[in-house]
Amino acid sequence: MKTEEETKAEGRIGKASLIFIIASIGLAFSLGWSVALGAADIKLETVWQAVVNFNPNDTSHQVIQELRLPRALGAALVGSFLAVSGAVMQGLTRNPLASPSIMGVTHGAAFALIVALVFFPALSLTGMTFASFIGAGLAVVLVFAVGSLSTGGLTPVKLALAGVAIGGMLSSAATALSIHFQIAKQMSFWYAGGLAGTGWTSIKILLAAGAVGLVLAIAISKSMTVLSLGEDTSKGLGQNTWLIKLSGIIVVFTLSGAAVSVAGTVGFVGLVIPHITRFLVGADYRLIIPVSAVLGGVLLVVADMASRLVNAPYETPVGAITAFIGVPFFLYLARSGERSGI
Repeated sequence: MKTEEETKAEGRIGKASLIFIIASIGLAFSLGWSVALGAADIKLETVWQAVVNFNPNDTSHQVIQELRLPRALGAALVGSFLAVSGAVMQGLTRNPLASPSIMGVTHGAAFALIVALVFFPALSLTGMTFASFIGAGLAVVLVFAVGSLSTGGLTPVKLALAGVAIGGMLSSAATALSIHFQIAKQMSFWYAGGLAGTGWTSIKILLAAGAVGLVLAIAISKSMTVLSLGEDTSKGLGQNTWLIKLSGIIVVFTLSGAAVSVAGTVGFVGLVIPHITRFLVGADYRLIIPVSAVLGGVLLVVADMASRLVNAPYETPVGAITAFIGVPFFLYLARSGERSGI
């Protein structure tokens, strides 16, 4: 006979599974519409034919395969990566305000890309991606170091403040470099955020990063659930908290670095989606990670569609669309945290 706790756990898993399936169907439909919408609208039937029965002599099929399909897939992968990175950061730090953009991680990745553009202009796309990984990792180390050096130790608010400060510093340094070396126009893409130049090479890089980051995130999800209850509790249950945190940091800078190298600094996806996911499925990271990945993909695919429709035929930076959603949410969380004393 099942206990009440086991029955509740099965209910949460069943609910999360249903949400995951619905979100996956939503992602599939949003990908289809994203590919169909554009300067010249294409029927969904044509999109399907271009995917399953590509005709190289059909202009519509060529547009779909070479331009629209990689862009839509790139939006889905980048959104998934940022959402999972945010969920992992919030779990590791027990900070509801943590996300790759607010904690300075995306700014670190963008700073490294600017340095690479300045000093290694012939670097390949793969090389640029590795540079963004290094920048994201540097930002993580700096944020934790600055937050830990303050009086009273590391707290969620101090971590968020350190992230904003480090992100601002790296952003300013990148701006100074771009002005001095006259690459401000190239830099503007990274800070506006966008997926217009996404090609199949970018998709391959994202898939490789996802094979590492997403798999590792799922592998540590059970341990993160315990760690989110408190470090003392985690240690008392025999967990190696240092190894869990190191694995989480690898997840964050791998996924965030890959996302920034392709789409620039798209903010707030990693803040909003994990909170929505926790509201829907609870506090178990074994459920939060996969559901966040799908919901993050849906959000950025829809945001990318909106970026093309808001001011057609011109494109609005996708970072502006996500900021329009995320800033009010961030202010709400900040006020809630102030009332709860975090």
